[in-house]
Amino acid sequence: MQEDQLISINVWLAGRSYRIRIGAEEEEAVRKAVRVADDKIREMRHNYAGRDDQDFIAMTLLMYAADSATQSFNNPLLRGELQSMIDRIDNYLQSE
Repeated sequence: MQEDQLISINVWLAGRSYRIRIGAEEEEAVRKAVRVADDKIREMRHNYAGRDDQDFIAMTLLMYAADSATQSFNNPLLRGELQSMIDRIDNYLQSE
């Protein structure tokens, strides 16, 4: 994306304002993601009193990274392909 196609927006996360540059078509999705992340941080503040915002932000980031890393394995198409490959390997090994 070219620099002239980006827009600047301000978002609030964990009580702080951040100015970011994104594509105009991404604005709605980015704002929704910020709301979801901010809600998760707020939930963690409630459940884990005594920590600072840096801890909550790090915990939220780790949760999203872990979800993203494992989400692809829950894709039905990918699972079907993996099962097919496993079956072919099993068949090959049994024929040896």
